[in-house]
Amino acid sequence: MPIDRAKALAVEREMDLVEVAPQAQPPVCRVMDYGKFKFESLKKDKDARRKHNVIKVKEMKLRPKIGEHDFQTKFHSVKSFLEEGDKVKLTIMFRGREMVHQDIGKNLLERMARELKTISTVERSPLLEGRNMIMILAPVATPAGKA
Repeated sequence: MPIDRAKALAVEREMDLVEVAPQAQPPVCRVMDYGKFKFESLKKDKDARRKHNVIKVKEMKLRPKIGEHDFQTKFHSVKSFLEEGDKVKLTIMFRGREMVHQDIGKNLLERMARELKTISTVERSPLLEGRNMIMILAPVATPAGKA
């Protein structure tokens, strides 16, 4: 169809003549309401962003000489982060002579992972980086609330 006839047809229908594939030979055009098309495409993009699940990494810092009650408090916080669908980075900070007792820190991280094994998986096992021992836990399944 010649371009003049296509323009006349678009004016007759009170619509726009939009070039869909300019690289094609000959270029492909379409008669449509361009304003409506742009609005619907923006709406689709916004909807896709809304459904996109962004995984955050929360951090919980511990010390090797942590008390039982403090451990339980931190444990419940970590548990709630995992249930919300976030990853958790557990960090044990060693100071001074505590560096000699790295096994205490490793046992603490392993205990946390053991108690949370029903809702999480160990993404990165305990590893010493400088004076900090780091372990990363990831949630097992995507939560129903965030999907």
